[in-house]
Amino acid sequence: MKWIFLSYSMPTKPSKYRVQAWRQLKRLGAVNFQNVWAIPHAADKLKDLERLAEDIRTWKGEAFLTVGKPLTEDDEKRLLAAASAASDEEYGELLHVAEDFLKEIEMEIERKNFIFAEVEENEEELAKIKKWLTKVEKRSVCDAPLRKVTMEKIRLCDKALEDFSQMVFDHLHAKGSA
Repeated sequence: MKWIFLSYSMPTKPSKYRVQAWRQLKRLGAVNFQNVWAIPHAADKLKDLERLAEDIRTWKGEAFLTVGKPLTEDDEKRLLAAASAASDEEYGELLHVAEDFLKEIEMEIERKNFIFAEVEENEEELAKIKKWLTKVEKRSVCDAPLRKVTMEKIRLCDKALEDFSQMVFDHLHAKGSA
C-alpha cells in the first residue's frame, strides 16, 4: 500500500501553530507512527498535506513530505495497526456518546417528559452524532474493531428517538394539546 509521510518540526512558541498542524493532521485521518505522520495515498490528501507543509514553513517550521511504502510486510502491518487503533479510539468515543444519548432518552421516558422541545433537542443531538460519524468514517483508513458496534448503537439511537417521538405525539394527542 502506498502512503504519504510527513515529518515536521516547529518552534514551541506560539503553540497555536503546532496545535493547528496537529488538528489538520487528525482531521485528515493521519496517524503518528514512530514520530512520522502517515496516511494512505490519495490525491486529495496529498494536496491537503502539501498545503499543510507550506503552512508549517510559513510558521517558521520545517516540513518533509514524501510518498512511499513500508519496506517490510511487518512494518506495513504495524502501520495499519496504528491506523486501526486511532480509528478505534474515535469509534469508541462516538460509541460512548451514543450510549449517553440512549440514557438521555430513557431518562426522559422515565420522567414522562413528553414535550416537543425534548424531541427537538434529541433530534439535534442525534444529528450531531451522525455528523461526527460521517467525519470519523471519512478519515478512518482501515477497519476499526469498534466500527460495527458503534454503527449498531447509532441505529439503536435512531430507533429510540423514533419511539420517543411517537410517545410524545401520542401523549400530546391524548391530552388534546397537539
